[in-house]
Amino acid sequence: MSGALRRLWKDNMEHRISFKINGEQKTISVSSHSTLLEMIRDQLHLTGSKVGCANGECGACTIIMDGEPVRACLILAVEADGRELTTIEGVSKGNDLTDLQKAFVEEGAVQCGFCTPGFVMAGEALLKRKSDPSDNDIKESLGGHVCRCTGYEAIFSAFKKVSKKKRR
Repeated sequence: MSGALRRLWKDNMEHRISFKINGEQKTISVSSHSTLLEMIRDQLHLTGSKVGCANGECGACTIIMDGEPVRACLILAVEADGRELTTIEGVSKGNDLTDLQKAFVEEGAVQCGFCTPGFVMAGEALLKRKSDPSDNDIKESLGGHVCRCTGYEAIFSAFKKVSKKKRR
């Protein structure tokens, strides 16, 4: 943790931050101690990102920050100042699911659904970086994401289905 972040943590003050989330500009006050996940869920009422392990190991809280997938439980809310955030609520356009979301349904990669937003966010970030990811790229993007229901084959198949579709 940097010196500036350590001081913010110690002070536990309120801070005004501005950021863009799901295409909408926001300015809010956050506590020095609040995580990005707490801000997203508790203040912005976007509950698609899940509280799983709260220590960055399960991936259920994954969002996209400035184009990169991040674990929102590990980032302080003040670090979102000036950033662009995308949550699972901002991935699809209205009621139209993305190709990856559709593939999750078609491949049976969703059971209880708790982990699904994290997997989808990691996948959407990967597909923005690489339209035709290799098997290794897919496996790497899935690393650190935990699913207790489906096993990982259906999830991997959903990723593969979308990358094959993009090749056509």
